[in-house]
Amino acid sequence: MFWSGPEQRRRSWPALALGLLLAPGCSRTPRPLPERRTAPIPSARALPRLGFTLQAGAFAKVENAARFSESLQAQGLEAAYYAAGDGLYRVRFGDFATRDKARTRGEALKRSGILEAFWVVAPDGSAPTAPGPARTRPTDERGLRASLVESARSYLGVPYLFGGTTERGFDCSGLTGAVYRLNGLSLPRSSRAQFEAGNPVDLEQARAGDLVFFATAGGGRVSHVGVYLGQGAFIHAPRSGQSIRQNDLADRSYQQALVGIRSYL
Repeated sequence: MFWSGPEQRRRSWPALALGLLLAPGCSRTPRPLPERRTAPIPSARALPRLGFTLQAGAFAKVENAARFSESLQAQGLEAAYYAAGDGLYRVRFGDFATRDKARTRGEALKRSGILEAFWVVAPDGSAPTAPGPARTRPTDERGLRASLVESARSYLGVPYLFGGTTERGFDCSGLTGAVYRLNGLSLPRSSRAQFEAGNPVDLEQARAGDLVFFATAGGGRVSHVGVYLGQGAFIHAPRSGQSIRQNDLADRSYQQALVGIRSYL
């Protein structure tokens, strides 16, 4: 494992950081396209909600939390690392139908030396026995949307990396996938699959926490995604060499490349 002692706490990072392994779904260099309309797609089912998960790690440096996430990904587990609120970074991973199944997997990882300790996190996001403040997922839609926006804002300034999965950064569908997963919802991996899984909404009906999709690679196909904040603003991972940022749909390039907006709640 990659552990780091409390004496290494030096700098403040975003409240959440990504360790979720997602296939690349963004173009490297966005370019404006003529405005287009797409045929409506059938209403999608609600996103699957995560079951019990496992929480582990106590890292002073976010880079070590990211490397730990990579070791879990090597075990076939989707993992997201985040700031626990006590100055340390922890990792949550897995999706188990029951508490017993989660505990069994955790014990197996502990015997193999991958984990030193773990806590089972309930579907509501709480881990009562874990050190540090627990974060409980809101159960109402308004609270969940606010939590999605808060999660997205916490990534501002994190570097972009095409297909990224490590502490160097992450790509656009990696950002949206992590934001939703850390709020108990499981998105598909690529931006195109995320687009197909959502319920289409007009811009006038879009609400905070919805996802906005763009065609930035030519051909009118979805190749980029961001988290909608409301009032025309969204957060996204633009392209290589740039950090996660907030932009406005009124900007000409994004206005012309916009394909559609999808809701999952």
